[in-house]
Amino acid sequence: MLHGIDVSVFQSSSYGTDGLSFAFIKATEGRSYVNPRLTAQTKTARDAGLVVGFYHFLWPGDLTAQAEYFLRHAPDRAGDILAVDWETTGDGTHASNAEKDRFLRKLKELRPHNRVVLYCNRHFWLDLDTTSYAGDGLWIADYVTAGKPRIKAKWRFHQYTSEPHDKDVADFASKAALKEWATP
Repeated sequence: MLHGIDVSVFQSSSYGTDGLSFAFIKATEGRSYVNPRLTAQTKTARDAGLVVGFYHFLWPGDLTAQAEYFLRHAPDRAGDILAVDWETTGDGTHASNAEKDRFLRKLKELRPHNRVVLYCNRHFWLDLDTTSYAGDGLWIADYVTAGKPRIKAKWRFHQYTSEPHDKDVADFASKAALKEWATP
């Protein structure tokens, strides 16, 4: 299993990369927020030779506009991974299953040279998801032993803790295998 991290404005732009194979970086949220540390956090990951992913925090409504907004800010590079962060918003709402699915499909349509994955927590996957559509792979959040999320579905990435920051593992035999998968 490979180790990785996911970062947002709450983490330093010069986060530690020792022992990591990949990093997911928050790029955007809704149609108006861009992570002010996006460029610097991306540079840290690329300088360390990590496989890089970018994620968009999804809000309900106007999915095409959100997808276009995300892709205007997430670097356009083959081999980068794109993710949609599907969870409860700051006002207590969440995108519907249909909206989540449309967003994932729109990303795949607009960036066919990138893998697209769904990030959600165990509750969303087991209790709210009705389609089991996760694009090219599922990134599941379940704070248990690394690599042992409590779901039956096939997953690619597992966020297993948020202490002291979000830590993840990837279900790939090697960094080379992850790189190969990430470049469809």
